[in-house]
Amino acid sequence: MLGSILVGKKPLVTVGRNSPITHIVALLHEHRIGAVLVMDGDVIAGLVSERDICRCMHLHGKGVHDATAADLMTAPVITADARMNVCDAMAIMTDRRSRHLPVLEGDRLLGLVSIGDLVKRRMEDAEAEAESLKHYIAS
Repeated sequence: MLGSILVGKKPLVTVGRNSPITHIVALLHEHRIGAVLVMDGDVIAGLVSERDICRCMHLHGKGVHDATAADLMTAPVITADARMNVCDAMAIMTDRRSRHLPVLEGDRLLGLVSIGDLVKRRMEDAEAEAESLKHYIAS
C-alpha cells in the first residue's frame, strides 16, 4: 500500500503558482528531491520536476529564470489512493512516464512517492519473501 511508504519520509515540499523557478531549483537542491507539488490552498494545481525545468531550459534558455511554477508545471496531476498497491502505482508511472505520484486519502494529500520509493519497496518485499521461503523450506 502506498500510504505505508510515506511513513518516515521527509516532509512534503510544496510551492504556490507564483513561486519563481529559481526558488524551486533551490528547494530541489536543498531537500535533495526531484519534484515539488504546486498547490492552490489544499488543492493540487500541478507538479514541477527537474524534467520540467530541463525542458524549459532547452526551449527558452536563460528565460527559465523569469518563469514561475505556473509556467512550467505539469497539470493536471495524476494521483493515487493511499490504499493502492505498489505494482499498480508503478504501472501508472510507467504508462504516464512520470517519476512522482501524489498520494491521497480521500481528498486529503498525504505525500508524494517517487519511482525510487516504489522500487525500494518492491526490493524489500522480494527480500522478505525470499527469507520467508528459506525459513519454510528449512523447517
